[in-house]
Formats: sequence, structure tokens, C-alpha cells
Amino acid sequence: MSQSITPDTVKQSGEIKVDVAIIGAGPAGLTAGYLLTKAGKTVAIIEKDATYVGGISRTVEHEGYRFDIGGHRFFSKSQQVVDLWNEILPDDFIQRPRMSRIYYEGKFYSYPLRAFEALRNLGLWRSAMCMLSYGKAKAFPNRDIKSFEDWTSNQFGKKLYSIFFKTYTEKVWGMPCNEMSADWAAQRIKGLSLWSAVVDGLKRSLGLNKLNDGSGTQAKTLLETFRYPRLGPGMMWEAARDKIIASGHGQVIMGHELKQLADDGNGGWRMTASGVEGEVVINAAHAISSAPMRQLGARLHPLPETTINASNLKYRDFLTVALMIKSEDLFPDNWIYIHDDKVKVGRVQNFRSWSPEMVPDEDVACVGLEYFCFEGDGLWSMKDEDLVELAKKEMDILGLVSPGKVVGGAVVRQEKAYPVYDEDYAANVDAMREELEAKHPTLHLVGRNGMHRYNNQDHAMMTAMLTVENILTGTRIYDTWCVNEDAEYHEAGDEGAEASLPSRGVTADQAAALNSLRDVPQRVGDKEAA
Repeated sequence: MSQSITPDTVKQSGEIKVDVAIIGAGPAGLTAGYLLTKAGKTVAIIEKDATYVGGISRTVEHEGYRFDIGGHRFFSKSQQVVDLWNEILPDDFIQRPRMSRIYYEGKFYSYPLRAFEALRNLGLWRSAMCMLSYGKAKAFPNRDIKSFEDWTSNQFGKKLYSIFFKTYTEKVWGMPCNEMSADWAAQRIKGLSLWSAVVDGLKRSLGLNKLNDGSGTQAKTLLETFRYPRLGPGMMWEAARDKIIASGHGQVIMGHELKQLADDGNGGWRMTASGVEGEVVINAAHAISSAPMRQLGARLHPLPETTINASNLKYRDFLTVALMIKSEDLFPDNWIYIHDDKVKVGRVQNFRSWSPEMVPDEDVACVGLEYFCFEGDGLWSMKDEDLVELAKKEMDILGLVSPGKVVGGAVVRQEKAYPVYDEDYAANVDAMREELEAKHPTLHLVGRNGMHRYNNQDHAMMTAMLTVENILTGTRIYDTWCVNEDAEYHEAGDEGAEASLPSRGVTADQAAALNSLRDVPQRVGDKEAA
């Protein structure tokens, strides 16, 4: 009979024997556990967090207020993912309006930009300077394009680049725009031009801008609404955990981190996990890891030859400072992007706009200020009370709220939020992958950190779905590494537009939906060096 093992029960639990041991109770790990137990396989999942499942998709609760860590719209082009969401959480989705804007010097700007609105908000003088800068870029373009700054300035002019691209991009990625590869800019902002925005604005004002008629001749429209669990994304993964336990085939061991994953000499695995209250040992025929590849490489036994490679993998972290404010909601958006260099905050969420049930007091607004950082730097190491004071000060600087109206605050840190794609990452990941797949066919890497791939939760889930099929069929019939982020993911397209996976092989439509890489910036010259 299965059980959810807590630190108090580990002392008496002894060794556990299951079909599959899983590292990490995030979207990938829990998806794998759910589908395996549904198929009758026994699983044991270890999770280092003692309280929450869901990884970056968890929902943190503080005094009745719920915080979405990063913001998660439940939308996928994969019908198989949509069906699984509905199966795990059939009665608790709500439909929410989609709204995100840019905030700059006290004014809101539509996202993506609308040319006339942007110029009107900027004022006559600054708008004239923007247009002169744009005209200069078109008349005398930079012919030696190397960086994000070069490419974007050529497209929009230096002035618009400095207002709407530079500050936020540097906050998120932690490096100057003149050091980021131009290739990333071309991918990230492809199809966006100032002239097109002006033409679109004229059509809107004259009532000539037709809705997308499906002919393929118009630009795809943004999603106007999305589905969302009424108590936040963690509700999905708490339900998955509960179903795994209720199946009679699964165990979820909270508060325990991977200490060692050892080859048992018979093609299987002996996993040791340690926690405050002791250790647990799990013996399994297969192991699935959604742990950061760097961590896994250091804790495998015997150590792989590529451990040094994996140790060089880097991550971008962030933290959320939630403020409870005695006020009406400050804005209707799900989040706003802060393009102002006077403050360090990069994005502000409005949790009630995700779901009214996440904010228990109708007279209190609850927002989350997101700060992008590296684990161990000044922001990350600040005391919680100092971070709350910083958030209050920056909200005052932005003119969004007076510090005196803040009635509470909380801090949530999210380590290893974004795998960093530096000049060496691809070679390091490939070396680890090739060695592990060659020597250990029963070890499976899944999810964002497990594969060091910058993807979202539905694609993390897909890597787990394909892995489960590989385990159940006894052969690697699916290449899980084909799964990554569709560049249109949150912006356009139809939910469930791609067909479900067949029992074997991937359809052409499915491959097209999953095979496009979600780009992240590389430093100038890295692409050529790689």
C-alpha cells in the first residue's frame, strides 16, 4: 500500500523497492509519476521542498494569500497535454482575461506595442526624437550587426530601443544588450516593425483592421483569455500528487534531496535521499531525473566522465516580493513589465487578476514584484524584511502605491529558474546526454532543469509523457530531446491545435509544434565559437 512519506515517517520506512524512482515533484516528475501509477507501475518521488510540490509551478500561501511564482497561463498546442490537465483537475479551471502591458515613466503601454498609443504617451518632443532616431536608422543603418543592441537599434532607432527593449532585457538576463547576440534579437522580435505598427494603428482607427479569418494572410491575434486553476497552478500539481498516492502504487517523499544515485550493477538504480529527519533508500529498475543536470552529474555513482562539463552549467534565478496593499487593485493586468531603469524590479504581477480566489480580502490588493538575479548575489542574499522595504520603496518611485498603504509582505525565492545558454552550455549538455544514454539506458532526463532546456510546463510535461511511453514499451521509441518551446507559445495560436501522440512515433504536426527552440540570448561571438 502506498503512502506520502514525510520526514517523521522516514526513520521507520527502511528501504523502498519500486519500478521507477523519480527525482523532483515538479510538472515533469509528477506527470511521469501520475502516468506510471495509472499504468500500474510502482513509483517513489523525492522532493527537496518540505511543503510544496510543483517546482516553479507551485503556489505559495502566506496568511491566506496565494502567490503564483512566475505566472502560469494554462495553454498548450498539444491536445494530449490539454487532455491531461482536464483529467487531473476536471472541475477547478476558470477562464481568465489575458492582459499584459509595459509600464514606463508613469504610463502604461500595450504589449505588443501600438505605435500611436506609444507616441501619444511619450509626448510630442520625445515622439519627435523617436521618429528622427528611427529615420536615421533607416537612412544610415549599421552594416556591422553583432549585438542585440545593434539589431534592435537598426529596426526601431536608438531612442525606441533604449525605452522599450534595453532596460527590461538586461534585468531579465543579467548582461548588457551590447554583449547579447544579434541572432537572438532577430528570432525574439521577428515580424515586429514600427511601420507595421503604424499601419495597424491606422487600420484600427478607420475600422479596417479585420479579425484573423484563418486565411493565413493576417497576423495572428493574441490570446484574449486563458484557463487557470482557481487556486493557482500549484492546485494542479497537488491534485497530481494526491492521485499518485491514492492509486495505491505511489509514494511522495517530501523534504528530501538527492544524495546519491548509484548504478546497482544490474541495470537498475539505488537512490539515496537525505532530509532533516534522516535518509531514505529507494531501489528501482528505472530512474527519472528532473533535478538540475549539474546536481545530477555531481551525485551519480560512479561519477560520469562528463561531471566536469555538467558542473559548468549555469542558471538565472529570481525572487518574488509579494505586497499586500490596503487599496483597490492597482491595475487589471495579469502582470506588467517594468521598463524603468530607476528601479530593479522587472515585472509586477496582480494575483487577483490571475484568480480572485488567490486574494481573500476584497479590500486588499496583492501584487508580486519579480526581481531577476543570480543565487548568492546582493538581491538574493538580502533579508526578507529588507526586500519588502525595497519593494515598497520601488512601488513608491514608480508612482504605483504609497508605502503607507502596504499592510503586509512576503518573499519567495526561486533558484535555477532559467537555464543559462552560454558559449559552452550546448557542448556540456550534449556530453552528459551522450554518456548517460550510452551507459545508462534506464536513466531518463526530463523537464526544464533535468535537460537544461528553456521550456514551459506543458513541454516539461511532454518530456515526461514520452519518457513514460519509453519505459512502458521497454525501448526508446521517442526522442524526448525533440520537445522544446514553441516561440508563439503564450502569444498566438489555438489550444490543442496539434494532434495527440499516436501509440508509436511522433506525427509531423506534433513534431512541428514541439521541435522549435525557444531562444535565449547568447553573448556576441558565442554562436560562431560554438
